[in-house]
Amino acid sequence: MAFYRIYRMKDSPRQQFRWAPHVGGCASVKPRDYDPRGEVAALNEYDAWRTMRESDDPLRVGDLLETADGQLRICKYVGFEPAQWLVVEPKTPVESEAPVSTGVNSSN
Repeated sequence: MAFYRIYRMKDSPRQQFRWAPHVGGCASVKPRDYDPRGEVAALNEYDAWRTMRESDDPLRVGDLLETADGQLRICKYVGFEPAQWLVVEPKTPVESEAPVSTGVNSSN
């Protein structure tokens, strides 16, 4: 039996996610939209869903399960699909070019 880390989608992004059109393929998810919420032991993600369905806090659309090796699966209306953390590269400041000195003194 495997352990899955549970990530709960925050309420605001969940509302946007619920009304967005379904797209196939690997979903890119933002870490800031999720809160870690423990673990669940299960044979696979569907077994985790079934186990948690009977609890006080079932998995909902938009929630994530992460395997021990870091693979993410997102809960959608159609089942579970692959997901990956969206890592935003920090913007590097654009350096302004300083005027080049010619070494000539105009006061002569």
